[in-house]
Amino acid sequence: MKEIRCPVCEKGKLARVEDIVSEVEGYFFIEKGDRCTSCGEEFIPEEEGQKMIKIARRMKIWGKPLKLYRKLSKSGRGTVLRIPSDLEKNLDIKGDEIVVISKVGKNKILIEIESAG
Repeated sequence: MKEIRCPVCEKGKLARVEDIVSEVEGYFFIEKGDRCTSCGEEFIPEEEGQKMIKIARRMKIWGKPLKLYRKLSKSGRGTVLRIPSDLEKNLDIKGDEIVVISKVGKNKILIEIESAG
C-alpha cells in the first residue's frame, strides 16, 4: 500500500487509526480514519462520518444546519452584521463577547465566540 503524504503539512505520512474523537453537543464519538505522523491532523472518511451523523440524528443531537439571510449595513467606516435575537438567546450572547472573525475561502467568513469581554 502506497504511503500518502499529509495534505496539510506535507511532511508527515497518513497512518490508519481507530481513535479519532469527534464531539457533537457534548457527546463524544470514536471514529476510524487517518492521522498525520507529523502535524497530527486527522481525516475521517465520508462513510465513517455518515455513521456518526446517523447515530447523532437518532439521539436527536444532529439537526439541520442553521442558515440565515441578513443584509449588511454601514455604520461609520465599518460594516455591521446584526445577529437575530433567537440566535443570541441560543448562544447565550450578552453583547460584550470577543469574537474571532476568519476569512474561509473566497466569499465566506467564520465567526467564533472566544470569550466575554
